[in-house]
Amino acid sequence: MHEKIFTLKVKICIHGTGVNGTSAMTERRIYVMREVVMNKKTNLLQLEEHFYQLADVKEPNVFHNLFPYDEIPKIAFNDRIVPHNMPENIWITDTTFRDGQQSRAPYTTEQIVTIYDYLHRLGGPKGLIRQSEFFLYSKKDRDAVYKCMERDYKFPEVTSWIRASKKDFQLVKEIGMKETGILVSCSDYHIFYKLKMTRREAMEHYLSIVRECLETGISPRCHLEDITRSDIYGFVIPFCLELMKLMDEYKIPVKIRACDTMGYGVNYPGAVIPRSIPGIIYGLRVHAGVPSELIEFHGHNDFYKGVVNASTAWLYGAGAVNCSLLGIGERTGNVPLEAMVFEYASLRGDFDGMNPTVITEIAEYLEKETGYETPPMTPFVGRNFNLTRAGIHADGIMKDPEIYNIFDTELILNRPPMVAISNTSGLAGIAVWINQYYGLKGAEAIDKKNEGVVTIKELIDQEYANGRITVISETEMIRYAEQYVFHRDVDYEDK
Repeated sequence: MHEKIFTLKVKICIHGTGVNGTSAMTERRIYVMREVVMNKKTNLLQLEEHFYQLADVKEPNVFHNLFPYDEIPKIAFNDRIVPHNMPENIWITDTTFRDGQQSRAPYTTEQIVTIYDYLHRLGGPKGLIRQSEFFLYSKKDRDAVYKCMERDYKFPEVTSWIRASKKDFQLVKEIGMKETGILVSCSDYHIFYKLKMTRREAMEHYLSIVRECLETGISPRCHLEDITRSDIYGFVIPFCLELMKLMDEYKIPVKIRACDTMGYGVNYPGAVIPRSIPGIIYGLRVHAGVPSELIEFHGHNDFYKGVVNASTAWLYGAGAVNCSLLGIGERTGNVPLEAMVFEYASLRGDFDGMNPTVITEIAEYLEKETGYETPPMTPFVGRNFNLTRAGIHADGIMKDPEIYNIFDTELILNRPPMVAISNTSGLAGIAVWINQYYGLKGAEAIDKKNEGVVTIKELIDQEYANGRITVISETEMIRYAEQYVFHRDVDYEDK
């Protein structure tokens, strides 16, 4: 049962005669007490949760005290702390072909299928990249869906995304999807200003679409858009309680995706809702009775909090986090899928079968085949993420890579640590570059005291003394190494 027992206050009016002969009314209150139950997780007695009813307000509550449009949004605290509740199983879902594709030129059908294959390999035998969602509106979108479904992978499961429209739902039925996402905007910004509805009208409209979805045996995934500006206990929790009733009625899972659409969510303990990610996940799980395996977090990176908010959602009870490859998405982007692969390994102790070397393949494919330019400093995938220019760092890497490399990037990502040569690289940087490029290890490795290395540094120093401001290119370094270290008269461009 997901419906909660709640305190019922009843006024009983007893008519009588007052002291001055006038009619008098006595008010009595009868309370239906909430049941005391044993919590099987904490092994402590607790009161049954309060029942939260829809607050069908006449005027929108847009929380301008927290979100003044002409100022920076405020992070307020009430120091109400909720406990960690990491689920037994956690996983990742993908929105590369939906939210990710909204912010860039569309992928071709062939590109979508290739990337889908990469996701399958990355997720490993346990399918930790659990689902991938698709648009259905264009023929190209539907062709890609059919081709990906033909792969017959168990994971990622192919799912769709639609607006809360019966016309859109027809597309889902025609294709034969087992699950679809449904946009259910939940802040008053959207309900009042975009949809031009009241909260009750919006809830009834959403529930009618969800019911129709369930009638056909399709599992709905409700995308609670803009949850971090919504009235959590006046709309979100009452709405989710109704969704859980429908799930009980139809015996079909109803998922809840908590969408931090504008990136307002914060991970700080004691922050107030609606900005508190711990508070939102706790409310969905405890007050609305949504099981962890049916809670999914979808974040944006407007305030640089996408990754930490997704990890926080896991820590407080969400089973899934929704991401896009390389974080490509609307405005500042979504939670990068590759980041959450590493967060998973950090929190669980290993990759649990996921293959992180595929991340490097994906980044290279997107750059080569789609023209996407990954920002060079992007963790795990940018060309500079494990590259050093400082001579002192290069010297440390030469002595022991663990000193300045975050982990064995060659083993885990097939990306050995690199050195870029400039005026600050020093002898060590030059030696490391030559050893890495030519694959020299052990007794074959070039030392920074090598005469050729010393000569190369003198030539580079002269370049910068003459006003050069760019790094030394790979072509230049090969010419230097061939001539002064290996003493080979080779024209690199003619090789």
